[in-house]
Amino acid sequence: MSEFDANPFADPVDINPFQDPSVTQLTSANQQGIDDFNPFTENSRLTPPNSDTKVPAGQKTIPSQPAILQPTVEPSPQATATAAQLALLRQQEELEKKAAELDRKEQELNNENYNSKRNNWPPFPPFCPIKPCFYQDFSADIPAGFQRTVKMLYYLWMFHAVTLFLNLLACLAEFIVKADYGVDFGLAILWFLLFTPCAFLCWYRPVYKAFRSDSSFNFFFFFFVFFCQIALYVIQAVGIPKWGVSGWIAALSWVKANLAVAVVMMVVAVFFTVCAILSLFLMQRVHSIFRRTGASFQRAQEEFSQGVFTSSAVRTAAASAASAAAQNTFQGN
Repeated sequence: MSEFDANPFADPVDINPFQDPSVTQLTSANQQGIDDFNPFTENSRLTPPNSDTKVPAGQKTIPSQPAILQPTVEPSPQATATAAQLALLRQQEELEKKAAELDRKEQELNNENYNSKRNNWPPFPPFCPIKPCFYQDFSADIPAGFQRTVKMLYYLWMFHAVTLFLNLLACLAEFIVKADYGVDFGLAILWFLLFTPCAFLCWYRPVYKAFRSDSSFNFFFFFFVFFCQIALYVIQAVGIPKWGVSGWIAALSWVKANLAVAVVMMVVAVFFTVCAILSLFLMQRVHSIFRRTGASFQRAQEEFSQGVFTSSAVRTAAASAASAAAQNTFQGN
């Protein structure tokens, strides 16, 4: 009965030919060779893959890639010139911005200096229509060691102005007593109106600026003008008649005619004498300071030349004179 129970359609032996050990070993070897084969490598073309080669654990196999050459593109001369031009434009913009910033800061500094050093002399009251013309501050402008000397020169100028005013009053007394002395009174008014501002501008301000900026040119200018001022003080103290000054000779001539007028004129003569003595003393003091500062006549010449050539008014005048001379030359030809 067992023969009837079997499947007549089944193979007599249930054997799978692909399960044979020799067949499976051959198919696995071929599969591994196909997986490891890389047609782009030179070794794979020459030698078949070795199935026995083992890769260490933890190390990944990196498939080799073919070398790709990237072509180098050189910029054209036009592109290089354009890039350089753009770089120059950017630099120019930056420089212009910096220049504008420097101009703004300089303007602010000038405004601050103008506000901090506003003219304060003469000290006119606020309601006066005439405003101060000069800036004067001994503590801010003059070094501490020279402030006393500059102040003494300032006080000498004030004493000089008072002396000229007293001389005007003495000549007025002469004119009241004798009408023949009207010329003296007129000259006394002229000396007061002329010598008071001229002394301030011609010798006091130069010595003030000389000590403020250590200027050799201003020192030399002061010495020249102040020497003339001392000579003038001596002449005024002597008191030549009919010169509009109340000196010793003019005062003594009034002793017999009118003692009151003579006394007034003698007081003025004393003031002129004191002015001459103080001027000699201060000139010697300024000269000693001048020698210690290392100033020289050559340095004064350099300052004068620099001041002349840097002055816009002088440059404009020189240019106008040169153009006028050139036009006259061409017209003459």
